[in-house]
Amino acid sequence: VEINLLEGAMIVLFVLVIFLGKVRSGIIIATVIPLAMLFAVIMMNVFGVVGNLMSLGALDFGLIVDGSVFIVEAVLHQLIHSNLIKNGLPLTQEQMNSEVSGASKKMARSVVFGQLIILIVYLPTFTLQGIEGKMFIPMAQTVAFALLGAFLLSITYVPMMSALILPKKISTKETLSDRMMQFFENHYSTTLKIVLQNKKTVITVTLLLFSFAVYLVTTMGGEFIPALEEGDFAVETRLLSGSSIESSIRYTQKAAHLIKSRYPEVEKVVTKIGNSEIPTDPMPMEAADMMIILKDKSEWTSASSFPELAEKMSETLKEVPGISTGFQFPVQMRFNELMTGARQDVVCKIFGEDLDSLSQLAARLGAIISTVQGTADVFVEPVTGVPQIIIHYNRSVLAQYNLSIEEVNRIVNIAFAGQSTGLVYEGEKRFDLIVRLNENSRKKIEDINNLLIPTSTGQQIPLRHLAEISVKTGPNQIQREETRRRIVVGFNVRGRDVQSLVNEVKEKVDQQIKFPSGYSIKYGGAFENLNSAKQRLAIVVPIALFLIYLLLYFTFGSLKHGLLIYSAIPLSAIGGIYFLALRGMPFSISAGVGFVALFGVAVLNGIVLISEFNRLRKEGWTDTTAIVNEGTRIRLRPVLMTAMVASLGFLPMALSKGAGAEVQRPLATVVIGGLLISTFLTLFVLPILYI
Repeated sequence: VEINLLEGAMIVLFVLVIFLGKVRSGIIIATVIPLAMLFAVIMMNVFGVVGNLMSLGALDFGLIVDGSVFIVEAVLHQLIHSNLIKNGLPLTQEQMNSEVSGASKKMARSVVFGQLIILIVYLPTFTLQGIEGKMFIPMAQTVAFALLGAFLLSITYVPMMSALILPKKISTKETLSDRMMQFFENHYSTTLKIVLQNKKTVITVTLLLFSFAVYLVTTMGGEFIPALEEGDFAVETRLLSGSSIESSIRYTQKAAHLIKSRYPEVEKVVTKIGNSEIPTDPMPMEAADMMIILKDKSEWTSASSFPELAEKMSETLKEVPGISTGFQFPVQMRFNELMTGARQDVVCKIFGEDLDSLSQLAARLGAIISTVQGTADVFVEPVTGVPQIIIHYNRSVLAQYNLSIEEVNRIVNIAFAGQSTGLVYEGEKRFDLIVRLNENSRKKIEDINNLLIPTSTGQQIPLRHLAEISVKTGPNQIQREETRRRIVVGFNVRGRDVQSLVNEVKEKVDQQIKFPSGYSIKYGGAFENLNSAKQRLAIVVPIALFLIYLLLYFTFGSLKHGLLIYSAIPLSAIGGIYFLALRGMPFSISAGVGFVALFGVAVLNGIVLISEFNRLRKEGWTDTTAIVNEGTRIRLRPVLMTAMVASLGFLPMALSKGAGAEVQRPLATVVIGGLLISTFLTLFVLPILYI
């Protein structure tokens, strides 16, 4: 996070100096970054927001300084075209104050409403719940705090510093920035004329691009949140149902030895079996959590990525007979367990009444899932398989010997389970004294058959004469959810998005399994969370977009102008979708939050252009084409600048490969792609629509 923020700030400063051509103006805007951050940190302390990967990782300094960019650029434009400057004499401080004040007031309305719109755009993020809420609400809070601080600075601190620091005598000598902008303006003006002569063609091409983007969304798949590479592995290890703790220790030690001896990147292996005194994480004796602590990725020799290393280790552990393993990251595994009660990425829950039927259906489902590409570590929850000794009493024989079932049960219980017959004291400690048969007399079923039961006459009868004793396979566990019995089939996802994978599983299950009446299946885990978050965003995002339109309407007092600016939203979505597809990324909640941020900045550029068109019209311009040509020429620099600083400020996040980058990359990719494409399209499509 520290590296990304520092690199982002340096890129923003560089872009500002290049576009403005004045080092002082670039520094004025750049000083807003630490001051806005200071304001954000103060507010984070007030509201108890913790500084971490999510709260600080999505900050874009380019987005933060957008308002200040408009103010400073407007001041420079005013000074260069001022009549007072043209006489060749330096301005007095009073004249400088007047020029800066006039320029700032012209842009203040656009800046105020632009920043308000960006803040409103983040409202949907605050409605997220569950895991996605825990992850993204702190990010939205921090961005909102930083934007609020930057907004206050842009209408107070920036004009004041501009009046103090900018040179009182503006040099008319052409700079590199001027030559660069002249190049852009010449080519843009030429292209705009061609575009205005072919309005229908341009609109048609834009609609085709948007239609194809909508099609891409339906094919790119989706995932809840990209898996974070946490640096270590948590391996869920299972033995046969009913295995003893000695067996679990022996087999997991074999597995740990194989991993430690064959992979030099492993620092140590720690295994947890059973329960603690406070059983907050209850586990059967046949289950174990094997934590593989890895060295830094730079020291790896066996593999170059976590999925590749997990695949190799999984193959190695197949050499240990009788165990099944599932590789995940430690925190991810706990998240899954908290959300669904199972540790796998995707959990299929089958509900029904009969345990045997549930077990059969689960086995068939597990076999189907194994055939789907992208599934790994398929786990079918064992509900049967534990051997049980069944004692079926012969009531007529018991009656002959004047014995009750209760009395016989008590003797069997004492013999094999033990019963307290007194207390033993060791100092202040007190223990129950348990009486039962010694270990050698309770090992085999013959020991139960030969157990002597005393009668009232003093005669002792072997239990085999009083009951039928057999060993049968019984239920291992019975799980319930919402008062119904259920069985779980879970699997992890490797090299594929969750949504398309689950859709393929659903399709195969519908074709190959017919569930009896009273039985049903539910798909949970990451897939369930993705759908839940998407449904919530599908309600809240349109509400936020409607609020944005209301603000635009009140800003310009025109339905038409509000709709014109609103066109920037679908235009920006085109770029975001294309860039996600180009990088092979599925839609995720992280990408969804990126679209939320993108819409606000895209609307800001539209506000600047329409405001300039309206200003020229108020000054007496009547030719709409001339208004469009002149307005876009005047505002080309600030539009390009805001697009470049906001998109390039996210560049370090989009290219980052460090810890936590998996969550940042989709968000940054959406903003960069959306702003670059929407700025290009807005500069050509918006003039056509205005005319």
